[in-house]
Amino acid sequence: MTSMLLAEWTKLRSVRSTVWTLLPTLVLSPAIAYLAGQGFSAALADRSGVFDPLFATFYSVTLGQLGLAVFGVLAVGAEHSTGTIRSALMAVPQRGMLYLAKVCAVALTALGVSALIVLASFFAAQSGLGAHRVSLGDGGVPQAAVGAVLYLTLISLLAMGITAVLRSSVAGLVILLPLLFLGGTGLGTIPQIRDVVQFLPDQAGLLIMHLNVPDDPQQLGRDYGPWTGLGIMAAWTLAALLAGAFTLRRRDA
Repeated sequence: MTSMLLAEWTKLRSVRSTVWTLLPTLVLSPAIAYLAGQGFSAALADRSGVFDPLFATFYSVTLGQLGLAVFGVLAVGAEHSTGTIRSALMAVPQRGMLYLAKVCAVALTALGVSALIVLASFFAAQSGLGAHRVSLGDGGVPQAAVGAVLYLTLISLLAMGITAVLRSSVAGLVILLPLLFLGGTGLGTIPQIRDVVQFLPDQAGLLIMHLNVPDDPQQLGRDYGPWTGLGIMAAWTLAALLAGAFTLRRRDA
């Protein structure tokens, strides 16, 4: 298993797509967080009222998740599009073990990158917020920071599982992009379907990155708590990964 994990890690770090999907996210997320913090700080100077400082802090994470999702897609889809999956299966005939090694390699990479993104975005946003800043040790902030790291990691694994089922990078992106962006900015604001949309993976996972501020218009208004929401997202991710494993075991390469 150690050898297979090292082999999968070598694939990830030696492919240019890994750098070109993760590096821009590491740069853009803190930059957007700083600008969002400045924008919220300027808006609060002209009015008073309730305010969730973590909304500005982790706003960029909802945009930076795209890089982690594309990384998860390419980690699996690239092998199917190029046909190198056949070489991998010749080297490791145990398909379940091969898939597990891929999942572990993607999870560890996404976890490390997500931690860097969240910490950099947090401090950048607090710099922009100025007098409205919070510290990493304030109530609710550690939970939100840990939750943001887990959210981004789960997004990457969810993308990987969906692509493993579809066996195509293009098809994976076609499914994921509307899910991650239309669901959050469009469908989630329609009252008639909000009760259903709130259980989509991205909508459920986002709740943990907010402080509970009564009467704040930015509150998501879910029917469950933050850790329950992350659990819902984890269940979606596990289902996608299991479906991907089943597809790999049952279908020809």
